[in-house]
Amino acid sequence: MKPISYTLKEKVWITPALYSVGAILLSLASFYFDLYLVERLQRFIPSIFLTSVEVGQTILGILTAAMLTMTTFTFSTVLVVLTTYTSQFSPRAPENFIRSRSTKHVLGIFVASFIFNMLSLLYIRKDVFDHEILTTAVGISVVFFSIATFAYYIHFVATNVQISTLINKLINDAEDVISQYIGLQEKNYVSLENWEPAKEKETIGANGKGYIQFLNLVDLVKFAEKHDVQIEVMAKIGDYVYEGKPLMRLYGKEGQVFSINEFLTIGDERTAEQDLGYAIQKIVEVAIRAISPGRQDPNTANDILIRLGHLLGKMGHLKTDDLVLADSKDKIRVQYRFASYREILYRAFYQLSYQGRNDISVISSMTEALTVAAALAPEMRHETIWKTQLYILEGVNNEALKEADWEFLQTKIDELAEITEQRLVDLKPYSKK
Repeated sequence: MKPISYTLKEKVWITPALYSVGAILLSLASFYFDLYLVERLQRFIPSIFLTSVEVGQTILGILTAAMLTMTTFTFSTVLVVLTTYTSQFSPRAPENFIRSRSTKHVLGIFVASFIFNMLSLLYIRKDVFDHEILTTAVGISVVFFSIATFAYYIHFVATNVQISTLINKLINDAEDVISQYIGLQEKNYVSLENWEPAKEKETIGANGKGYIQFLNLVDLVKFAEKHDVQIEVMAKIGDYVYEGKPLMRLYGKEGQVFSINEFLTIGDERTAEQDLGYAIQKIVEVAIRAISPGRQDPNTANDILIRLGHLLGKMGHLKTDDLVLADSKDKIRVQYRFASYREILYRAFYQLSYQGRNDISVISSMTEALTVAAALAPEMRHETIWKTQLYILEGVNNEALKEADWEFLQTKIDELAEITEQRLVDLKPYSKK
């Protein structure tokens, strides 16, 4: 099953709903405090915090209307930002804004403030109270806190519509996914042994359609160890599956009851929590949008490419291809078909190399990205990185580059060749094609 933290992050309405429940409980607490305790403790409460029922009704009515207006304005702001994200950055970028903790907490605070004042206005009646009340002061305090939150949110929105903030978030998302897989290696789950399972027993298919959003490999290893079986995962996180598509093979004991829903979640859209390919895809899409004919912002794309190279270098330390996981006794239990490093590099650059084939700054930035990746990745990845560079060169539009462009690109490629210890490439034949 998907951890509760992922569920809370995906479902935007959960946080405002929790705040709403808190507002209801606070309004009830304020009502009963006024009803049973305020009159007894009145001499200990400063008179400035107490109001009559008539004044309280007037103030709470004004606060309720004000909070409704502020909440409506905030929702409108969210929609404007989502439109900006979609049109300027990527159709998949808005989820980073709407699912951010700040957005959900701000919406929750505004909704809760409105609910508290509205319910308090309902509770306060002349036939119930014959003394002054404290609820009005509580309502004013809640609104003051909401106003402070609103000021923060204006700063938050102004910051998040900047491309640099979005890229930082996308980079952090990808680094979190990389850290998860590195954590598997550090916990000695990853084995270097070959996958040699026992006789196949059962093939388990998907019970629905959609994208594989979450796969708990650690619990899958523990399950396999507990029941002395071996499990082959036939689909990757982020793959689209249909009903009945084979997802896992179970090797081992006969009659073993196995519920795939305990370890795997299928949803209608891809998520970046475990899907490294999707996390990289969103970064690449922003870069592609930056160099599209409608925007022509190659400097943004170049900055993104350098950051992308740093990520690809970190990914070079992961054990890719078929990932074999062992249990606490070093017995092979699970095989997961991770994408190869060559495929990862290809998917990162195959669209960029086409869209940027006419721009020397983008072409050279792709080479710089590979240089950064080669500097960070282990030597076993150098040949793959170099082949990716040759692939990018094949797609360059030679007619769009001038002699000075080729000379500049030559220095970049020479630097990459030196780091990867590959034979230098002379770009003159490319320039004459």
